[in-house]
Amino acid sequence: MPDTNKGPGWSPARVNGAHFCPVSSQPIPTRVVLLAGPSGSGKSVLAARTGLPVLRLDDFYKEYDDPSLPRVPGSADIDWDSAASWDADAAVAAVAELCRTGRTDVPVYDIATSSRTGHETFHLERSPLFVAEGIFAADIVERCQELGLLADALCLRGRPSTTFRRRLARDLREGRKPVPFLLRRGWRLMRAERRIVARQTALGAHPCGKDEALGRLAAAAAGRCRRTPVGRGPVPR
Repeated sequence: MPDTNKGPGWSPARVNGAHFCPVSSQPIPTRVVLLAGPSGSGKSVLAARTGLPVLRLDDFYKEYDDPSLPRVPGSADIDWDSAASWDADAAVAAVAELCRTGRTDVPVYDIATSSRTGHETFHLERSPLFVAEGIFAADIVERCQELGLLADALCLRGRPSTTFRRRLARDLREGRKPVPFLLRRGWRLMRAERRIVARQTALGAHPCGKDEALGRLAAAAAGRCRRTPVGRGPVPR
């Protein structure tokens, strides 16, 4: 069990739920921490630091030829930052199967080509906790809580200008999309970042920085799951 008492040598940097040891002899129900936040906010890096299994929710994006894909108003660009570009039902089904069986089949998604390139089996091994991270994680908070799967839900937040630089550097490095598209998207997201965080908060994700997020993940790994119901207020557009 991770030691969440901040004594000498304690650090929230690695939660490592794989070494969780139960106090009770009853089986430990597997739960998920949903990690949301604007694109470029550092979700993937933080999730990797925990040592917990990480489900990439961005792999549940729809493919480029899906007729239901939304468009950016006044533009021919696909709006990949709209939840309508993402398959929430498939994501919830994968989370539920992981909590029930410890494994599930997930798509492998290539952002550069906006297509699924295959599938792979995702295993939890023996961890009673895992992280599901992605820009739409907050959109499934309520459903995961209703199903009894939720340990916590977090929304990483920071400075919009810092997020802009981090996102652009990552997207250019990985060749995710053409440069003009990345610049248009980056400028639009920087201007909208506070609204994005407000929307994800309204959907039930707790807004916080990285240090607080790591502390809450450590608490979740220690079995202190979120018990208050999601208060869904008006969702900012």
